[in-house]
Amino acid sequence: MKHFYRTLLLLMICKAASAQSVAGTWYGMLIWQSAQLPIVLHIDKNGDRYTSTWDSPSQGAKGLATLKTNFYGNQLAIDGSNYGVKINGTFVPDSNIIRAEFSQGQANLPLRLQRTPVAVSSQALSARPQEPNDIPYQQEDVVFTNTKAGVKLAGTLTLPAHGKASKIVVLISGSGAQNRNEELTDFNHRPFLVWSDWLTRQDIAVLRYDDRGVAQSTGDFQTATTADFADDAEAAVKYIQSRSDLKGMQIGLLGHSEGGLIAPMVAARNKAVKFLVLLAAPGVPIRELMVRQSADQMRLAGASPLNIETSKAINRTIYAVFPRYPLLSDSSFKRKLTDVVYKELTGAAKRTSDTAAKQSEINESVSAIVDPLVTPWYRYFITADPTPYLTKVNCPVLALNGTLDMQVNSEENLAGIKASMQKAGNKNYTIVAMTGLNHLMQKAQTGALSEYGKITETVNPVALQKVSSWIKALK
Repeated sequence: MKHFYRTLLLLMICKAASAQSVAGTWYGMLIWQSAQLPIVLHIDKNGDRYTSTWDSPSQGAKGLATLKTNFYGNQLAIDGSNYGVKINGTFVPDSNIIRAEFSQGQANLPLRLQRTPVAVSSQALSARPQEPNDIPYQQEDVVFTNTKAGVKLAGTLTLPAHGKASKIVVLISGSGAQNRNEELTDFNHRPFLVWSDWLTRQDIAVLRYDDRGVAQSTGDFQTATTADFADDAEAAVKYIQSRSDLKGMQIGLLGHSEGGLIAPMVAARNKAVKFLVLLAAPGVPIRELMVRQSADQMRLAGASPLNIETSKAINRTIYAVFPRYPLLSDSSFKRKLTDVVYKELTGAAKRTSDTAAKQSEINESVSAIVDPLVTPWYRYFITADPTPYLTKVNCPVLALNGTLDMQVNSEENLAGIKASMQKAGNKNYTIVAMTGLNHLMQKAQTGALSEYGKITETVNPVALQKVSSWIKALK
């Protein structure tokens, strides 16, 4: 799923969950740059074999055949690479929906599939109320270079109308290919546009930019790691330093989600960074964060405590493979990981006495699980730990996390950030648990991903005010 950490929801292998069939016709809606694209998926079952076709009605395409369809343990994997398409998702029998990701080219879009047709939403095409209609400040399109990678990064610099500011903030986006607005096309929200607008109106300058290989920036997003994105963020800092009209401004970094890992990586090595704002940032090793994230998502989906604990144990086993073989080539590492996943799948099937789990189905499911985990980004990210960077940060830090964040648990991660600040001897830090806010800093009911697009506000005003007040109070 674009922007958010890739959650590994594994091995819901139980007879109760397998009682309902995934076969049939499913309807969903892709949202891409404010355009709505209906998708119709037809899944057929013949004995133990699944096949599928898909329609794109708005493009006049019907009955597009796929190369392979695998369904095992409620995990659906459809290979439509003959059209550049892949669909991977989780069948939720109790809700009778499929929570999926639709991939085509560099786009990875969430796709919620249901049994009944999806109506076109007028709300999805309209601007969110927090987005600016008038711009009472200066805007400038800029391009700066990460000389280490030879990547040109395109962005927008905003300055107060009077052209004067004592502080400037670089916005660093979360995981997934993001443009300068951190645009969530599937939910019709542009958080960084809202953050930038708010901060600039508060006389704080802002620089936001497209990720490498996205929109107007050059480079290859698919081969980049978190470390590469940190180099890009540091290039933004150096760009600010290079401009005579921006000299004297205190430079800060505001990182959201994975950006909250990147910001301390830069601040730990570049003393030009004078303050950090961490939104829904990791404070514990990523492996631990991901285990908790998967468990929370399963709980929201109605999984039983037994299945949640089983999944947590399996995830820990799989994640442990990554730091054990950091130097292996991609092909060798994939073989190692495949062996472990195969063993875990087979073991889980035996423990649950799942007679429906035939060997051929297990074999097909292994590749569906392993393939997304062997990318350069994932191999780096899953072994990352924010602690070594946070413990080297001595500038002021503000860390905010919503108590309904079901992707980066607030209690565990804020505690981790606090412990790192104390270890660093940093006395100028503020830790805030934002009551009732989710991963996007929206006021939520449960924190479920399905709420993101339904919530009108893009960022809760309390969070906006907290951040701007804290930055303005810095000396």
